[in-house]
Order: sequence, then C-alpha cells, then structure tokens
Amino acid sequence: MSPATTAAAESTKAQIDRILQSKTLQSSQGLRRLLQFLADKSLCGEADQLKEYSIGVDAFGKPSTYDPRQDSTVRIQVGRLRQKLVEYYQTEGKDDPIVVELPKGRYKLNWQPRPQTEIVVPLTSPSKTTVAAGNRTRRAVLVLTPCLIAVSGWAVYATVHMAGTKQSAVFQSQWTPEIAALWRPFVDTERPLLISISAPLFVELPGFGFFRDPSVNRPEDISKSPAIASIQKALHIPLPQPVMSYGTLGGAHVSFVLGKLLAARKANVSLVNSNELSWWQVSENNLIVIGSTRFFSQLASMPVKTELLLEPGVGIRNLKPRGQEPANFVDANARQTGIAYILVSHTPGPLGNTDVMSFAGRSGAGIMGAVAWFAEPASARDLTAKLRRPSGEVPRYYQVVLKVRFQDGVPLETSYVLHRELHTSEPK
Repeated sequence: MSPATTAAAESTKAQIDRILQSKTLQSSQGLRRLLQFLADKSLCGEADQLKEYSIGVDAFGKPSTYDPRQDSTVRIQVGRLRQKLVEYYQTEGKDDPIVVELPKGRYKLNWQPRPQTEIVVPLTSPSKTTVAAGNRTRRAVLVLTPCLIAVSGWAVYATVHMAGTKQSAVFQSQWTPEIAALWRPFVDTERPLLISISAPLFVELPGFGFFRDPSVNRPEDISKSPAIASIQKALHIPLPQPVMSYGTLGGAHVSFVLGKLLAARKANVSLVNSNELSWWQVSENNLIVIGSTRFFSQLASMPVKTELLLEPGVGIRNLKPRGQEPANFVDANARQTGIAYILVSHTPGPLGNTDVMSFAGRSGAGIMGAVAWFAEPASARDLTAKLRRPSGEVPRYYQVVLKVRFQDGVPLETSYVLHRELHTSEPK
C-alpha cells in the first residue's frame, strides 16, 4: 500500500471515529456497532460481498437461523444509520474534512474529501449568481418530503427576495408589536431556528402501496402491530418496511405561513422532518413543532409542568379545570368538516436554554387555523391582551387552547378558549 493510500485510509478511520463519538450517535449503541462494522468491511474491500444475513449475524449477533424475510432489524437499522449520517453532517460534522455516506440499496460506505467550492448566492443581488468552479457542489443534507419541496423553494425566495424588500410599508405593517411579543424569542437571537413537521410512519406493501396503522409511530413497533401482521399474512409478503418521508399538505401550508412571517427577520431557519429530529438538535436550537406531539419523542421531557395535554383518542385534557371549564376538549368532525381544538404550547427546551413552540392537534385544518391566528395582527392583539399579566408583561412560557371551525379541510373561524401561564423552577 502506497504512502498516499495509507494516509487516506488513516484519515477515513479518523473521520469514522469522529462520527462514532458524536452526539448524534451517542444514544444508539446499535448504530455505532453497525457503522464500525460497515466501516471495517469497506476499508478492507469486503463490503461488496455483504448481505443482509451476514450483517444480522456478524454485526447484531443474530442466530444462524436468522431469516431477513421475517426479521427486518438490519433494514431498519441501516435506514436509521443513513439518516443519522445526514443529520451528523447537517450539524456537528458540517465542517469535517471527509464526508461519509451510505448510499441507498447498498451496504458499502462511500467517503470523499469535502468539496472546497460551492454555489454562492449573494443576498444583496439575487439576480447575479456566482457559481464557483469545481467538479462537484456540496450536497444538500436536508431531506425534504415531496410536499415540502415547494416550501423549501419558498424559504429561498423569502430569505433572498424579502430580505431586500422588508422595509416596505406592507411588510412592516404585518410585524405589529403584538406579533413581535409572540415571536420575539425565536427571531431576536442568533440561535438557529428549526421548523419541524410531523412525518407519520407508513409501511410499504411491495406491489400494493402504503399503509398506516395510527398506533404505530416507531419502526421497531411494526412487528408488534396486529393490523400489519394481518395484512402481511393476507398478502403473503415479507414484513413491511418503514417509510417516514411523507408530510401533509397542511404541514406545507403552515411552513409557508411561518416562512412568510419569520424568514425575512431570521436568516438561519431550517426545515426538518420529525423523524430526523434529534434530542441534540432540540437542546441546541430553537424549535417550532407542527403536528401531533406523538411524532416528536424528543419532547417527552421538558423542564416545565403543564396543565394541558394532548392525548391520542381523548383530545386535549385539562388536568386542573377552573370554574366551569371542561376536563376534556374533544374534536367534533366528520372527516373534512367540523370543530377542532388545537393546543399551542411555548415551553423551554429540554435543557432550559432554548425555546419550543408547538402547534398540536388531530386536525390538519385546525393546525392551519391556529398558526394563522398567531400570525395575523388582529388575532395576535386579542391573544396578547388575554396573556398579559397585570403588570402589562406577556409571559414567556404559556399554553393556549384554540377552537377552529373548518369546512372541506379549510379553516373558517378560530377563537380563543383558555390559556395557562407556565412556570419553570429557574426562570430565564
């Protein structure tokens, strides 16, 4: 082996070690073991011969009777590792000298030096784009669902175009003191802002399409679902594989509204699916969550006590009703038309140093109405009037229940129901 080849191999091993020791993989011993195994095989030239069976036996300690057709552990873990590598290079590894990838449909790792040239788009002159010379441009690491591609286009437009026109009277009139009071913690800071859309878990039925069991929201629970087992048996197919790359039209609409409101005032805004959101990202970034909280396991523990909870099959539970308040707020709808209750919560992040705003409910139309209510000057004025303390100050952390009437999937009327101020043990 030549000195140059040896040096390249040592650099790659050092990069693998960085990833293995990263915060992105710190909570998953299984993924670290899988990455080390694939790296060893790739570096010694044996990865082309790898099969799902051999990975299951050699990397995960499966018995010799292991049948990949009945046990999808390897496929699930390989998919998760692929996503974690994307997440790593989006956060901790964004400046690492070597980029490691796991291409779809393969078990062999690819690595290459990080390209030194990029496409540069000057914000001050969006019509003049400078493209730096080079063989390859840096790959985008943000994985977008099909319906969110249009939203990413809007984010580019809002950041580039509106940044140059934000002094217009129309734009300024939308950013009222009440709107600022609700959104200031997310824009008046250098901390990055993530907008995360819930991505429900579907399973792929080869040759038939996709299926969703609402009770299954983690890949590891697929094999425990009676409904999925019945379909698998009836169709005579292997265990269905997880698919978490689909968002909703409501999520795309909400992202558009938030992009229009916030992007021109906040440069470092990113969009990420719930299944790609890590605890580390939640603890280091401000976050806006769109969709049912059951899709966001990273929010299971927050340093604040809440009196209002969204519970599957129940609705919004009021743990400490006051006066004539009901104990539960339950949606009343027939598919696309009805009434939805949405819980909006502004809480500290898991370490108390970040801000999290969630719009949670069972109705996409309801969430659309709630986000619009927080983004419109008239309703923001009504809300802040209700939130204000006797001193006139708007509390930093709170929960609000909103009632949204909608028809044919379109929100028609949104109204305030109640709110709770939240208190932390150590106020910020």
